Amino acid sequence: MAQYREYCCHPKDFRLLPGVGHAVRTLNHAGLAVIVMTNQSAIARGWLTGDVLGQIHRKMRRALGRVGARIDAIYVCPHHPDDGCACRKPGIAMFTQAAEELGLSLASSYVVGDRMLDVLSGRAAGSQTILVRSGHRPEPAHGVEPDYEAEDLTEAVAWILQQERLQRGQGSRCHAMAR
Repeated sequence: MAQYREYCCHPKDFRLLPGVGHAVRTLNHAGLAVIVMTNQSAIARGWLTGDVLGQIHRKMRRALGRVGARIDAIYVCPHHPDDGCACRKPGIAMFTQAAEELGLSLASSYVVGDRMLDVLSGRAAGSQTILVRSGHRPEPAHGVEPDYEAEDLTEAVAWILQQERLQRGQGSRCHAMAR
């Protein structure tokens, strides 16, 4: 969703990728929840504070708002990878918390991410998974396959909406969880 940086530790470093605002707005207009779930070990490493991360998230929300898009919720794991917490992806504690708080079904949700870690999380949560090839540099699959691979978020959203149309006849309601 944002331009890839090893660690984005200052609001001035944050940039939305081209087309992201329109893609998020499309999901909003389709009535799907858009949720950001992010590992932020830079906090545990002391490179970033929760307050600065909040400033980065406000900048993201303002940028999306300028094109009529919105994020419904943001969930953050601030822990170090060695901490062994349940919220850090590929753990699914953030996913279950969001589902509980927002009344979502993980089984009828989509997990969109730019890393195989996101695909692993989505699989563990029982959601459909989409790997977006923009943003993060390519990494090995480690035997995990997403349900769909997209060049960018716009293509991912088109696939989600196609799946939505296919499932409408079955009465299910899908939600998008974007990273």
